[in-house]
Amino acid sequence: MADDGGVATGGAGGGAGHGNSHGDMHDISRAAQPAFLNHNSRKSTLSKTGFDENIAGYSGTDTPISFGTKQARHGAPDITDYFVGPRDLEKHSKLPYFLQMHGSILPKMIVPLSLIASWASLITCLHKFVTPLGVSTLLLTVLGFVVGLALSFRSSTAYERYSEGRKTWSALVVHCRNLSRYIWIHTDEREGELGKQDLLAKVTAMNLVLAFAVALKHKLRFEPFAHYADITDLVGHLDTFAKAAHKEEHLKSEKISPWKRVGGYLGLSMASSNPRKVLKRADKPLGNLPLEISAYLSAYIEEIVNNGTMKSPTVVGQMLTSLSALTDSQAAAERVLTTPLPVGYNILISQIVLLYVYLLPFQLLESLKWVTIPGTIAAAYIILGLASIGNELENPFGDDVNDLPLDQYCADLAKELNVMMSVKTPKFGDFVKDSAQHNKVLWPLSTSGYSEWAARPEADIRSALRAKVIAGKPSAPAGEKSRTPSLKESVV
Repeated sequence: MADDGGVATGGAGGGAGHGNSHGDMHDISRAAQPAFLNHNSRKSTLSKTGFDENIAGYSGTDTPISFGTKQARHGAPDITDYFVGPRDLEKHSKLPYFLQMHGSILPKMIVPLSLIASWASLITCLHKFVTPLGVSTLLLTVLGFVVGLALSFRSSTAYERYSEGRKTWSALVVHCRNLSRYIWIHTDEREGELGKQDLLAKVTAMNLVLAFAVALKHKLRFEPFAHYADITDLVGHLDTFAKAAHKEEHLKSEKISPWKRVGGYLGLSMASSNPRKVLKRADKPLGNLPLEISAYLSAYIEEIVNNGTMKSPTVVGQMLTSLSALTDSQAAAERVLTTPLPVGYNILISQIVLLYVYLLPFQLLESLKWVTIPGTIAAAYIILGLASIGNELENPFGDDVNDLPLDQYCADLAKELNVMMSVKTPKFGDFVKDSAQHNKVLWPLSTSGYSEWAARPEADIRSALRAKVIAGKPSAPAGEKSRTPSLKESVV
């Protein structure tokens, strides 16, 4: 059978056919690489085993250029990464959740809990040394029910917005993948110099698909320009309002005083700046960068239809549908961002929670005495903590620790598109008939390859397909003779 044959040397030995191990690929000189990359087992594409090579000749550096990750933007981790997010999904903490601090709302609880501890201490001391201040616990029961309803409503609405934001971004990624696949697989490349132009045009369009996601990320964070490190090289060649409105002063980072920085870490509202101040200070139209990018993608679709490299009207329709879906995803994300919980609800819930917490010591004095102080602090941490996490989740596209890691999502999308573009458009007939790839068409019934089955009559192939169904049935119970033929009896 075909499975008795030797394994193709392309995955281990390189194009020279010396049978070297995979680790020996690093010793191949650049002069020998063209033969190595043009491996015979993948005539229509570059072999995916051919990527162990120095990229210095392409990028001018010895290592790949990082794409907008937190590590690339901030350098070594510091205290800022502890308080500012989103969290890095690739990191893993072995501590149990109740001991983890990164992502906890405890830093934002320090100031309110300190004030409540001071208030509880004052009321307790007045009760013990000046005049009794205790009241009936009936008020605790009545107000507790109201506070529970308010916090339940606040938490559910906040998580609903967080969940909708995640679903919207997931849909965006799906449409980006579909559109990029249509561009890379279904768009033809002409012969000669025109083919090279078609290839570069396809790569440009793929970069614009990625640029749409990155531009939307910046728009949702009220960053309207196009000079950011992860997008400037993707859209720098486009004529956009974001590019026209750029000034050199935008490259200078805003100076933040230490007190304001610490206040931001502690969640003090007076220390946080208006996120829309960049939009207000702009003296030129900022446009809508994601929408402008989608217009350029639409122009690319028009171009490939006109020059004949896209021959299928059905695929053109799917491409336009995916492009429209990208716009729908943008609108859905903007809806989550711009329609928060009505401010009246936020004000009332905040007032109810604070009123309950500050009345709590009066209701605990008679029963707990001096324990009223730690009891009030514990209750306040629970109640204010639920309200605080609701405020943090209300905008899932920001830079809080618990917000969606949009930077990482964009970096992952960039990797996926690079993987798709790393090899030439595959031709189905090439890898189906290529015996070196061991296309075991009837596995697990048979380990014979495509070439062996192609030499047999069609009746044998269809008989084997029927036997494959029988062979997939569960085995007979112990002691009972099975009527299912063995694999050797099924395949002749």
